[in-house]
Amino acid sequence: MNTDILDVVKAKKGQLIKCRRDLHKHAEAAWTEFRTASIVAETLTRLGYQVSVGEEVIDAEVMMGVPSQQELISHQERAIAQGADPKWVGKMQGGKTGVMGVLHFAQPGPVVAFRFDMDANDVLEATLEEHRPYREGFASVNSGAMHACGHDGHTAIGLTLAEVLAEAKNELAGTVKFIFQPAEEGVRGAKAMVSRGIVDDVDYFVGLHLGIGLKKIGTMTCNTVGFLATTKLDAVYTGVPAHAGAAPETGQNALLAAATAAINLHAISRHSQGASRINVGVLQAGTGRNVIPDKAILKLETRGTTSEINEYMYKRALTILEAAAVMYDVKLTVAPMGGAANCTNTPELVARLEQVALKSNLFKSILPDGNIGGSEDCTYFMERVQQKGGQVAYLMVGTELAAGHHDSRFDFDEESLVTAALLLSQAAVELLSKN
Repeated sequence: MNTDILDVVKAKKGQLIKCRRDLHKHAEAAWTEFRTASIVAETLTRLGYQVSVGEEVIDAEVMMGVPSQQELISHQERAIAQGADPKWVGKMQGGKTGVMGVLHFAQPGPVVAFRFDMDANDVLEATLEEHRPYREGFASVNSGAMHACGHDGHTAIGLTLAEVLAEAKNELAGTVKFIFQPAEEGVRGAKAMVSRGIVDDVDYFVGLHLGIGLKKIGTMTCNTVGFLATTKLDAVYTGVPAHAGAAPETGQNALLAAATAAINLHAISRHSQGASRINVGVLQAGTGRNVIPDKAILKLETRGTTSEINEYMYKRALTILEAAAVMYDVKLTVAPMGGAANCTNTPELVARLEQVALKSNLFKSILPDGNIGGSEDCTYFMERVQQKGGQVAYLMVGTELAAGHHDSRFDFDEESLVTAALLLSQAAVELLSKN
């Protein structure tokens, strides 16, 4: 069976790379992945999967950091102009661009889920001859959106794996779920899908990322560690404008409230039980030097090595934000813009997948663990699956990189697409085996 799968995947190398390059060329940022999601939905339908999109897999009340309605409509129109099927786009109103495909095999067995992120970064892609996507004609045509983190590759891998399993459906047992997630960048999308309960029945859950901590092809780990829990916030202060010379006492200064908050947020005591982080990345306020500013916005984040530490940082941050508002007699509105949990892999599943990787002979080095060194909202899926009694593993597959993740010159070795697809195919066979 594994030999057959090996041949099947290798035969799909050309279409795998073609798919990745098409997605790269038509990069779409968080909650605007209308074309990408439409291609995914159409492909899964053609392969015989039961496909759910839009409100079926996205809880609107839990969505974070969604663009304006006007922006969403503009991106929908662009997606259709670039070949998206209006039928699917119409089901994704409001940016609900998540897709799930489910396939039931003939024999009873476990429920296995694979998750793939689809969104691009808010990055202007490099237009340099040494940048392969530009040189070979598949750089992003959507200005300000670029696949600078490999999600185009992840989506292509997921669609290839879906095709492989559909072709082998008579030899497998149980149920497979393919989850194609929007808005991973900014950790905004997973929680809204988890809230729909789509992984509540999952026995085995597998996530994957190309590169990140592994910069060499031929390396991999089944045990990704270092997930930082995080909360992303926008804090908006609203005061009263006034003439700074003629009547300053009638104003309520939103800028000073925001500045006070920014300084004191960075003074939060760190936690003794693990790493804790806070950062104010943006402070915008004011209209002119002689006007008391009535509007100010802070964009900030907290992080922690555990969800409990992050919650501590978040609550302390809220206290400071609110105190600054009281101090300057201004109003405060806080909006959640993203978040991720801390999570650890299930040792039993890690050990099982390590054996699959070892037997595959695809890798020169299988590392006992690999540090992701940041936040990934796939952890919301992982956390829920574990809470419901299932097992989880997040894999990293190494690849040579032209530049670091989120860099305008980012690109990866496309051989890693085949390697990752082969690995996941063999993992699926192991988990969905009739015996």
